[in-house]
Amino acid sequence: MAATNWPTSNWPEGVPQDVGDYNYPLYNLLETTAQEHPNQVYTIFNDATRTYAQVKDTADRVANFLASRGIGKGDRIAVFLPNLPHYPAIFFGILKAGAVCVTCNPLYTPSELNYQLKDAGAKAVFCMDHPQFYPTTVEAIQGSNVETVVVCGVKSYLPPIKAFLGGLLGKIPKAGEIQSGHLYFDDIVKAASPQPPSVDINPAEDLALIIYTGGTTGVPKGAALTHTNFTYDIEALGEWGRLVHEPGGKSEKFRRAFHTYLGVLPWYHSFGLTVAMLSACGNAGRLVCIPNPRDGKPPFTVVLQAVQKYKPTVMPAVPTIFVAFTNHPHVEQYDLTSLMGCFSGGAPLPPEVCRQFEERTGAVIFEGYGLSETAPVASANPTNTDQRKIGSIGFPMPGTDIKVLDIDTGAQEMPQGEDGEIAICGPQVMQGYWNRPEENEKVFREVDGKRYFLTGDIGHVDEDGYILITDRKKDMVLVGGFNVYPRDVEDILFKHPKVALAAVVGVPDAKGGEAVKAYVQLKAGESASEQEIIEFCKENMAGYKRPKIVEFRDELPVSNVGKVLRRVLRDEEHEKAK
Repeated sequence: MAATNWPTSNWPEGVPQDVGDYNYPLYNLLETTAQEHPNQVYTIFNDATRTYAQVKDTADRVANFLASRGIGKGDRIAVFLPNLPHYPAIFFGILKAGAVCVTCNPLYTPSELNYQLKDAGAKAVFCMDHPQFYPTTVEAIQGSNVETVVVCGVKSYLPPIKAFLGGLLGKIPKAGEIQSGHLYFDDIVKAASPQPPSVDINPAEDLALIIYTGGTTGVPKGAALTHTNFTYDIEALGEWGRLVHEPGGKSEKFRRAFHTYLGVLPWYHSFGLTVAMLSACGNAGRLVCIPNPRDGKPPFTVVLQAVQKYKPTVMPAVPTIFVAFTNHPHVEQYDLTSLMGCFSGGAPLPPEVCRQFEERTGAVIFEGYGLSETAPVASANPTNTDQRKIGSIGFPMPGTDIKVLDIDTGAQEMPQGEDGEIAICGPQVMQGYWNRPEENEKVFREVDGKRYFLTGDIGHVDEDGYILITDRKKDMVLVGGFNVYPRDVEDILFKHPKVALAAVVGVPDAKGGEAVKAYVQLKAGESASEQEIIEFCKENMAGYKRPKIVEFRDELPVSNVGKVLRRVLRDEEHEKAK
């Protein structure tokens, strides 16, 4: 099925079936916005702001500095930072030098970071002046190709009074003395000229980013993404997103230089990078930097404070963040009504979570779908409540083809309504995995003369043309010959008034081969018995789907981007069974 003939009568009004010119260098987003809106605020961090003109100036200096170190086209540069205001300037500066960003999770251990630096062949790394992050960097660069280490402090990015008091009271984190040859970010920016080198970029062929994925299922692989992969997604999102900007108004494209984006998702991950940091830049929006969303007492309080203070209108988030909003014990104390549109992705959004969040804030959540390998957006629900179908991932982005292929071979297209593996063909699909030809053979298929990426997700197209993800291929549970998709069971569990988070996995069972086990995290102050949850399931789902075992946890394991990690729970069960 091609997006130009997608089988639905609900395609959003005014949204084209394809997008126009997206073949340009990714750093043009910053160039254009800085030219058109030089004094518009780009980043907000602890009340300090940086305009687009200021960020462009810093990015140009970063590019100039990298060129002076002999770093040029195709060289890989690692960014080992949380969501700091330095991030956009460093990211765009690397691209302006013709180099390739390698975004790294700031919570990595030295061995994890070392693996990524060596696998990517990184020549330089930007890290934070911090008692944890800098020593990790020092250890991680051992045995790698890294010759340049730039240490980023936050003091110069704070309002003067906060910087003064923070330094005076010792509240600003610092690594202490840095090693000889390592450089401070402020020093390299001050010394460099705001003249980036002249580099010839082929947007469709030249890499912009290597982002590592697959860590939850095996050895991380670097998804190699071109400039066009991202610029297409930005243009497609710009066509797709429609909001009502004032009461009684009409639905329209996101207004330029109007919106404030909440940067609660990490920018080392493609979802936060594209839908917050890059989308804000492409739309001349403001971007609120949240380095650690779990900050505050109780955790997540810093996010609620930021919403009340900075009045963000747009928030990309994963379902666990929406849960954190609605289950925060002091949520009633905060005004969250500035939020207008929230993009949910990264994991299936339980309908009950969507309902509770929208009731609390008045915002519209539209669920999207994609992967690191697709930069990441491949499909999305319409952004209005009339055509949105909760629980689905909507329709392909304009100009994107999605097929449902048979699970066994990935070669045959399934009839509408039948489950198969979701496959994506579009300008956002990665070039391939970095230095992994054998992995590329596993995930790419040619169908009808086009190259499709096999996602590993199971789903189908319903009678109205909406795409529904049933589950991950590897998460499916086989109970007595019946396929049980964990998401189906989890969605029901989320309807229980005492349940905050739920995860379902298959465990060995002598009778049925596998049995369904549910892990439940209760809302603060609540208590429940295993039998209570099982009885609730008996009333709400078919017998073969019902959890045979319920285990309560104070916290469920989640990834650094907020996905509940079924793999961790499944591995625990396999260890017990040995």
